[in-house]
Amino acid sequence: MFPLSIFYFGNIYFGLGGTKLINLPMFTVLRRFSILMTMYGEILLLKIKKPISIQLSVYMMIFGTIIAALNDISFNLVGYIYTMINNIFTAGNGILTKKKIDNKKLNEYDLMYYNSLLSLLPMVILSIITNEYEKINSYDRWFDSSFLFFFFLSCLMGLILNYSWMLCTKYNSPLTTAVIGCLKNILVTYFGMFIGGDYRFSNLNFIGLTISSISSIVYSYYTFIARKPKLPNETEKSSVLETCNR
Repeated sequence: MFPLSIFYFGNIYFGLGGTKLINLPMFTVLRRFSILMTMYGEILLLKIKKPISIQLSVYMMIFGTIIAALNDISFNLVGYIYTMINNIFTAGNGILTKKKIDNKKLNEYDLMYYNSLLSLLPMVILSIITNEYEKINSYDRWFDSSFLFFFFLSCLMGLILNYSWMLCTKYNSPLTTAVIGCLKNILVTYFGMFIGGDYRFSNLNFIGLTISSISSIVYSYYTFIARKPKLPNETEKSSVLETCNR
């Protein structure tokens, strides 16, 4: 499981840190750098090379992200560093997960179990160092029914999210999983402009966010629609037509 558990833990830690330090629209768009890292990781480690159309859509995502970042009025250097480190751990986590599953030594249930188990001790140590453990002990609503309901609901949603992520990586590729993860955050990007309260609007920043978001939709189109394999009946019909033309 080593070093997969380290990438899993780092992905969680730096992801939460980046979310805390920068506004939601910029966090979601900066996360698209993990897509570029995953694509190059697939080429180097998994020997998977994507078609030009898909590569161009990834480059357009990064182009939009750079435009948005260069015009981010609420720039936070530490938040940007946390998010870029988070991208490295995300890319490594996806690629190593794919390698483990393809080797068929561990299935998705095993990976979820061991990742959670091996991350438990570092999480406890980190909570003690950062005084989060004291905040947990002093929290006065542990036995409040509404708190318990939403607490266990969030745990259940986390389990479903991790399992879905594992399945997506198993049946597709780490790159597709990374893009789908960013694709679901398109609504977060635009709603975050109004909900979080920490986003500062600028024309170029908004244009960059939009270019990056549209490019993720283009990637999904080329992955799931444009390159959709022909059905057996369609293949038979085309072969019959070719025979008739001869």
